Formats: sequence, C-alpha cells, structure tokens
Amino acid sequence: MPPPITVIGAKPLPEETHSCWSCGAMRAAHFCSSCGKVQPPAPVDYFAFFGLPLKLNIDVAQLEKDFYELSRKLHPDLSARASVREQEWSLEQSSMLNDAYRTLRDPIKRTQYLLRLEGIELEEQSKSATEQARATGEIKKQIVPPDLLEEVFELNLQLEELRMQKKTGEDDPALIEEVGRQKLELQEKYDSLLGELQGYWRQWDQMIDQGSEAKADERAAIMNKMVDVLNRRNYIRNLVRDVAAVLES
Repeated sequence: MPPPITVIGAKPLPEETHSCWSCGAMRAAHFCSSCGKVQPPAPVDYFAFFGLPLKLNIDVAQLEKDFYELSRKLHPDLSARASVREQEWSLEQSSMLNDAYRTLRDPIKRTQYLLRLEGIELEEQSKSATEQARATGEIKKQIVPPDLLEEVFELNLQLEELRMQKKTGEDDPALIEEVGRQKLELQEKYDSLLGELQGYWRQWDQMIDQGSEAKADERAAIMNKMVDVLNRRNYIRNLVRDVAAVLES
C-alpha cells in the first residue's frame, strides 16, 4: 500500500499577520486576496511556506503547481512601481520561494532539511566541518559504515594498486574487471538505500499524525535511522565517485 501523500493547503500564519497591511482585509499567506498587495515575509520554515506539515511524503506535482502560481504572484517585476518596502518584501518572498521549492522537491534534500530543523546536521553537510577542513588542509572526516569496513579496506588496497599500475604504464585486466565489479555492487547498494529511507519516511509521517501522542524517544529513533541511511548513502556515493575516477584516469 503506497504511503499517504501530504497535499499542500493554506499556510497557517500567526493571528497578527492575518490582516493585509494595505487594505485591512483577511489575506492569503504571501499576498492579499483582496487587493493583491505582497505581504511581509513571515518567519517560517520551508514546509510552512508551502502550507505543509513536517512530513516527508508530499505531492511533488502539487508542489510544482503551487510554486509556479506563487512565482507569478510574487515576482519582483510586479512590484517595480510599488514602494521600496514592497519591493524588498517581494524580493525576500521570491528568494525564499525558490529556496524552499529547490529543497522540498528533492527527496534527499527534503530529508536533510527536516533533520536540520530537528537540530541534526549530517557531518558531510556540516558547514563548520567544511570550514575546519579548509583551514587545516585536512580531508574532511567521513563516517565509514560498519558493514562496509572490510569491503572498503580491500577496495582501497586495490585502488592504490591500480593507481600505481597506471603510473608505471602497466595493465592488469583482471584487477580492472574486479574493481569495476565492486563499483557496480556499490552502486546497487546506494540505490537500495533509497527504499530503506522511504520506509523511515512512512514511519515519520505516521508519528507526525499522532501529534502529541508521539514519544520523544520514538521520534529520536526514527531520525537516527534516517541519519544512518543518509551517512551510508553519502559515503558510498563518494566511494563510487573515487572508483570511477581511478578507472577513467
């Protein structure tokens, strides 16, 4: 049975922002339904910007439809003759609209963003880790999945041997074939992890539906599982890229 899809609806806003600053009428989230004036940006996350709960299964086709509709309403060119304040609001709204759409339409970015909202930053995406690596010249730390330790150790030895052969002009077809085979197996593992992640999306969405009944430890457990899958995907993706670089050099 397919997971339930979250359909985009009207975005909830604080009570004090429900009246249009220009005509005083009740308004839509981003622009007034009565006079059409763009409204001050509300301090909300990307999900709330599109009227979405913090769920991971969403209707991407509807997201795209809403994006283009909002783009037409919030485009800065429409505020070219408006006040400086309205022009600034339009630019801010359009910028957030683009950022929110780019993030939410991609299932992996959507997951990573939700985890950041929950206070979890993946090591590979950590800005501080990146800046530290640049400052020290060290290679940024990557978490090696425990189930891949032995396999990766052997593969790294083979890659080093293959690099040396290429430098000396030697050619070992059997080694090249073996490394290529392992690259395909890693790619298959990478692809299969998306299915595992989707299972955790369903668990997360069911927990969100429970509302206050969801326990903190259950919430943390699901997030930890998603982090583990994302870390494994990132590591395998980088490993496949490294293998391809050696094979193609």
